[in-house]
Amino acid sequence: MDMQSALMLLGIGSAAGILSGLFGIGGGVIIVPALIFVMGFSQHKATGTSLAVLLPPIGIAAFIEYYRHRNVDVPAAMIIAGAALVGAWVGAILANRLSGPVLRLAFGLFVVILGVYLIYGAMRKLGWI
Repeated sequence: MDMQSALMLLGIGSAAGILSGLFGIGGGVIIVPALIFVMGFSQHKATGTSLAVLLPPIGIAAFIEYYRHRNVDVPAAMIIAGAALVGAWVGAILANRLSGPVLRLAFGLFVVILGVYLIYGAMRKLGWI
């Protein structure tokens, strides 16, 4: 791997880490599009790489900091983790049966719908609508 690619990957990782710790998002919202558009990865390779990246560093580091401040419900996390383990496996099976463009479209629609929902909810709480 060349130095320019390594630096771009460091930038992608740093942005994903900051946003994951800040918003509790699973970094893939940043990592997957960045790997596709900046690094030229396929949709499948970007998704698989994102999953491999996120488990150890973000999960452990962010968990420790939130746990230190008593902001983790461990039993709830364990139940969700078990369900997520099965769900991730099923999702990976489904994703690998879809073409790259279909998977990219589904991901884009998910992000747009989530964004509209978050913006609408924030505007309601602010009394703007």
